[in-house]
Amino acid sequence: MTETPNHHERAAGGLVVPMTSRDPHEQHRAATPLELLYDLCFVVAIAQAAAGLHHAIAHGQGFGPVLSFGLVFFAIWWAWMGFAWFASAFDTDDVVYRLKVLVQMVGVLVLAAGVPRAFEHTDYRLITAGYVIMRLGLVAQWLRAAKASPEYRTTALRYAIGIVMCQVGWVLLLLLPHDQWMYGWLVCAPLELCVPAWAERAKPTSWHPHHIVERYGLLTIIVIGESVLAATMAIEQALDAHGISASLWVVIVSAPVIIFSMWWLYFARPQHTILTTSRRAFLWGYSHYFVFASAVAVGAGIGVSVDDATHHTEHLSGLWAGYAVSIPVAVYLLSLWFAQSRCMPLKHVVSVAYFGAIALVLLAPFTSISVAIVAGTLAALTMAVVVVYHNAVE
Repeated sequence: MTETPNHHERAAGGLVVPMTSRDPHEQHRAATPLELLYDLCFVVAIAQAAAGLHHAIAHGQGFGPVLSFGLVFFAIWWAWMGFAWFASAFDTDDVVYRLKVLVQMVGVLVLAAGVPRAFEHTDYRLITAGYVIMRLGLVAQWLRAAKASPEYRTTALRYAIGIVMCQVGWVLLLLLPHDQWMYGWLVCAPLELCVPAWAERAKPTSWHPHHIVERYGLLTIIVIGESVLAATMAIEQALDAHGISASLWVVIVSAPVIIFSMWWLYFARPQHTILTTSRRAFLWGYSHYFVFASAVAVGAGIGVSVDDATHHTEHLSGLWAGYAVSIPVAVYLLSLWFAQSRCMPLKHVVSVAYFGAIALVLLAPFTSISVAIVAGTLAALTMAVVVVYHNAVE
């Protein structure tokens, strides 16, 4: 007996396939090679943002670059979000779909090229251009879905209209002076966040919980990868220095523990069971902005710790060098706790452990071994979470 090919297998072999909605209960739904390639383009943009944040903190440039990082990362995150959720519901993987994704990938690369200008000169023109290219590529996908799927026509058209209107707003922001641009951002960004809520009220799209959780998990690994890069640079600098100081040894040993603990905490419990309603999905998905951004910032902070250990932070005190790691780690723990606790019940002892760890992490910079204390705290929290969940299963 010949097996009937599933939706994705039929699509991958055809030039044009009707863009009908995917089955939210489809078995063995995994990220496609195209989605992985798309994520690879975001690696460049994320690396640029992390490098800009690292450089700014190490040179004591104040709060401005941190704010720039938040704005830049919002564009990166939101563009990725739009593609991930659309693909979960309407991925056909035919030629037309792939070409439209190519347009979005070009936009990612343009955005990545504009990140240094945003940090150095608060010039957001190139980032805006890349963002608009990405979003208009997504509009084309939604218009195709509106034409091919009558039951989702209103939802798809609402997405298309909302995204276009927001892009007009972003372009108009470029007409404002730099010192007023932030006020416009405070209007446009919330409107972007409201578009999915407005569109999904017509008829919720058929996103796949397992697929969405896998996509978020893959991006989590990517953003944590920035810390891997920072740890690698620490080892490289130590070898080039022809002598490893005690403080640099602390960073070299602590960085992998921080990285591994962040990864373990994120994947400590299956999360697809969280996404049972649209409200939970919105809350869980949106809170990941802070999970992803803080994970990237941890990588930048480890880089600053390396600079401090090798005496390359003349404009930054040891206390603030410690906070370059402690603050993003604390934000990561808080946002991870929120994403999980708001959407599924957590044992009281787990919440207590999280907040105890956050407190210790924020106190760590007042010691001479700040990074080591952060690493030890994360390791202890991970062990506690694993034990609690293991006992709960038994």
